[in-house]
Amino acid sequence: MQKSNDLFSSRFGLIAATIGMAVGAGNIWRFPRLAGQYGGTFLLPWLLFLFIWSIPLLIVEFALGRKTQLGVIGSFWKVDKKLTWMGWFVAFCTTAILFYYSVVCGWSLKYFILSVSGRIFKIDHQAFWQSFTHLNPEVLIYLFLSIGFGVFIIYRGIGRGIEKFSKIIVPSLFVLLAIAALRAVTLPGAGAGVTYFWKIVPAKLLDHRLWLDALSQSAWSTGAGWGLLLTYAIYAQQHENPVSNSFLTGIGNNLASLFAGLAIIPTVFALTPNFTAAMQTLKAGNQGLAFISLPKLFAQMPAGLFFVSIFFLALFFAAMSSLVSMIELTTRILIDFGIPRKKAVLWIGGIAFLMGSPSALSLKFFDNQDWVWGLGLLLSGFFFIFLVNRIGPEVFLNHWVLSAKARKRSAVLFKMLFRFLMPLQFILMIGWWFFQSVQWNSKTWWQPFRTFSLGTVFLQWLLVIAIGIAAAAIFNRWLQKQNIKNRMLNEIR
Repeated sequence: MQKSNDLFSSRFGLIAATIGMAVGAGNIWRFPRLAGQYGGTFLLPWLLFLFIWSIPLLIVEFALGRKTQLGVIGSFWKVDKKLTWMGWFVAFCTTAILFYYSVVCGWSLKYFILSVSGRIFKIDHQAFWQSFTHLNPEVLIYLFLSIGFGVFIIYRGIGRGIEKFSKIIVPSLFVLLAIAALRAVTLPGAGAGVTYFWKIVPAKLLDHRLWLDALSQSAWSTGAGWGLLLTYAIYAQQHENPVSNSFLTGIGNNLASLFAGLAIIPTVFALTPNFTAAMQTLKAGNQGLAFISLPKLFAQMPAGLFFVSIFFLALFFAAMSSLVSMIELTTRILIDFGIPRKKAVLWIGGIAFLMGSPSALSLKFFDNQDWVWGLGLLLSGFFFIFLVNRIGPEVFLNHWVLSAKARKRSAVLFKMLFRFLMPLQFILMIGWWFFQSVQWNSKTWWQPFRTFSLGTVFLQWLLVIAIGIAAAAIFNRWLQKQNIKNRMLNEIR
């Protein structure tokens, strides 16, 4: 089992990397869509769930990575050999997302090039999007470039690669979002959008869908339960605090979302004729909003070509900063198994291109993978909750998270979160999405080859879990042979 001496050299580098891990395409296209659907009322539960779902999971991930010095699979093995298959599922789930998420990076890069070349206002956006995402070999070029860029960064290691990249790209991303937001709120007619974005309507808090959408957005957007922060924590200095670093990561993620919301919602209100038209635009779906609706609106804006370029560059930066963390997660697992970093990342790059190509060539396949493994992330989060309960919340807090015994009030809160509140949130969240799937496919919800069916979710999950359980014995035997001398759960107690 290899341990790395390549660490983050500064706290700023670490925080920049973890915020970059958290901030992704969902901040820029999904958050504004949901905030646009519910208005400012959405911000209240969304902020609440940051503190009672996302940040607690981020704390757990950071503590595990720092303590075990192993990737996702090794960390679960370290706690309990019987949980190795859970680590496998988390690792596979995030890797499956890597395969199709790299396509999003390619889309963003293509549209940025269209913007800076001036072509973006000369195309039929609906027709171009359908042509570009359906059996178009050109998209494979952008897929290759995105993966290649990520592989280059990981190839260079932590300090010379991820840290340097993050120190440049993450501040640049916030600057781009701030510029876009400033321009949006100063557009004529944008005041109605700004007011709508911040206005709280208490009656809307009675809508259960608002709460479930807010919880889902927080769960997906922050990267909590993905294993990404766990991986970065391996390279943190031992004195780094899991609690404060996780809070900064979560808050930084939400701040980026707010900037994105201020950049998009006032723009939509300013450049559409009425409230109904604005709502229709914001409900266009993630891809429809970003790649079809918004370019049409930017065309109506003074200096629109400049600002549409800013938007797609920000989207590319956000997507790449998350993609880099996903590549590092899979690379680190191979490193744990004795494969040198440079060889491991080249293997991952090649596999990612091959496995990402179906999503690049078929939007239907992309949507299926996004559906299956997006829900899979919720299960991954639950596995981290299960792991904490396996250890015992108070034991985990005192021996894994903190260097000193926690105050009684903190210990009670941590125990209440992981014993009751977070499992309840998981049940409500996963139950809601399963229920919606049955509603969408009332007669075919069980069919395994439908894009958004429950059947396809269960088939792919069960296949991966079965492989993980079968492979767990192999992983366990191999890890034992490596003489990992760190103590197991009973020794920690």
